Amino acid sequence: MLDLIHLRAFARVADLGSVSGAARALGMPKSSVSRSLSKLEEALGAPLIERSKRHVRLTDAGRMLRRHAARILDDVSEAENAVSGLIGRPSGTLRVSVGFTFAVGPLAPMLSAFLATYPDVRVVLTVDNRRSDLLTEDIDVAIRIGQLNDSELIARKLGTIGLWLCASPSYLSERGTPTTIDELTGHTLISHVDRREARRIRTPSGDVQEIVIEPGTVVPEPAVAKVMLIAGAGIGWLPDFEAQDAVASESLVRLLGDHHVDGVVVHALYPSHRSLSAKVRVFIDMLVTHMA
Repeated sequence: MLDLIHLRAFARVADLGSVSGAARALGMPKSSVSRSLSKLEEALGAPLIERSKRHVRLTDAGRMLRRHAARILDDVSEAENAVSGLIGRPSGTLRVSVGFTFAVGPLAPMLSAFLATYPDVRVVLTVDNRRSDLLTEDIDVAIRIGQLNDSELIARKLGTIGLWLCASPSYLSERGTPTTIDELTGHTLISHVDRREARRIRTPSGDVQEIVIEPGTVVPEPAVAKVMLIAGAGIGWLPDFEAQDAVASESLVRLLGDHHVDGVVVHALYPSHRSLSAKVRVFIDMLVTHMA
């Protein structure tokens, strides 16, 4: 079984690249840090570091242990706070998986305030539209837009992203400006999925109609679709935060603005064993407030 004292000593050596530096940071004699490393290597049956006169270098086993050590020590710290009934200041590394559109949209502005409020939390973003596996990839929180798949993860609703139907002035000058849902027929529609897609739209009179979008040009990334729409490629829906600046600068025109289109729900997902983590809780709370 791994000894936490030995693990802390190893983590400091790995972070600082020096046994002497780790000893100073921990307030321990250098000999005690070296002894902890030896005990840990003995327990694991593998060398963790390679020493030289000027620095230490992690072995393959050491690099693997370093990734897990940070997580273990964070968990121990949070468990100590929970068991003692104390609400400690959130700290440690917070790993967040998020798609590109949401990262550069709502998340990036919020992160500045979050880091200023919780300086002891170190945020590591994985910006990737791939659906990460939180249970195997060492992710604390994943931000997901749209329909969720059934899983063992806990989901908390962050909010709803509005959708704006947009086109460029040049496109509308050439093809005409639709003022009703029926007038969208015959226009070039940009889709974000490669299949027929139905959207519910509520008219100003309160009637609910459905428009079916046939897949033509498929652009799954809204940031790319925005550039294409500005260039006159057609008509398409953009997240409100992606469209607002272009509409304000008149690079795009918002169409059917008096019609209501069902928005897209955004959730934060996290493993059940992270449900009491202070850093996860305050991160999600601040994101909910920011989106509101």
